[in-house]
Amino acid sequence: MTLVEITYELQSPLTNQQLGLLGEFSNTYGLRRFRFDEGKNHLTFEYDASRLRETQVEHVLGRATIAVTRKVN
Repeated sequence: MTLVEITYELQSPLTNQQLGLLGEFSNTYGLRRFRFDEGKNHLTFEYDASRLRETQVEHVLGRATIAVTRKVN
């Protein structure tokens, strides 16, 4: 298992619906965890890079209509 952490700056705060979609994603694809920092408007994912790629994480963000300003790390 190769754990990777990636953080995105968001254009706007997450809605409850978007949080629900992210929860479904973590159950399906093996995302270890995610956290939202309201103060910085950052969304951080920790995932297993042997099972998931960064492009797949970004695809799920798009499907959940989560607009990203930039990748922080």
